[in-house]
Amino acid sequence: MIHHQTDGKGPPILLLNGIAMTAPSWQPVAAPLTDHFTVIRCDLRGQLLSPGSPPVDVGEHVVDVVEILDHLGVESVHVLATSFGGAVGALVAARHPDRVRSLLSIASADGFTDVMADEVARWREATVRSLEGPDRGVLSDVLEPVVYSPAYVEAHREERVHRRRQIAALPTQWFEGLVGLLDSAESFSLRSELGAVRCPTLVVAAELDGFIPLERCRGLAGAIPGAEFRIIKGAGHAVVVEQPEAVVALALEFFEVTSA
Repeated sequence: MIHHQTDGKGPPILLLNGIAMTAPSWQPVAAPLTDHFTVIRCDLRGQLLSPGSPPVDVGEHVVDVVEILDHLGVESVHVLATSFGGAVGALVAARHPDRVRSLLSIASADGFTDVMADEVARWREATVRSLEGPDRGVLSDVLEPVVYSPAYVEAHREERVHRRRQIAALPTQWFEGLVGLLDSAESFSLRSELGAVRCPTLVVAAELDGFIPLERCRGLAGAIPGAEFRIIKGAGHAVVVEQPEAVVALALEFFEVTSA
């Protein structure tokens, strides 16, 4: 079974990672939520704490998520997901509507555009260069201008230098897993299944997202029956890192309302 952890008490919330994230990346969001909810975190197959070959089809992560819920004895769960995790979360809600109480999807989309596919190809090439070359921080150099807002990068220069070192020090297996996850992005097409989502859904876009076009976030909301749509101002794609307080506020408001 893939890596998972639980913290807190109360109704269960499942956090689903972006493609290059790991469960601890959620800490600024998870910690405040544990005062109100049982927070479940996991690393999808191919991510840092669940090393190994990821599935070729993004939809196969759905099986892993359901297995975690079964293992924990959780019948249904609120889902808070971002980017790649948003695709997985939407598929869980569509394929297993009885297991998802509500869905909060942040900086995710209904499918790939050619521009998004080209960007993923750049990330893959940078990942391979990091694997094969002398400087494994190359990936960080390529990702940062896309996933963070310009203001965030400028205000956190020292932190980003430290983060670059951390990425460069990650094990070979992490880079290999990321290559596989990026390759699986070709299977990322949700449009035909989103109409089956029945739970309350809030789709949130990041205003300055350099990866997910705003219209694709709107497309995700428009394809899910009854979904709400909001924008977090001033945030880049990595909004859960840039503005964790805003994410927590949205989660508390949305999940507590849908739990009532």
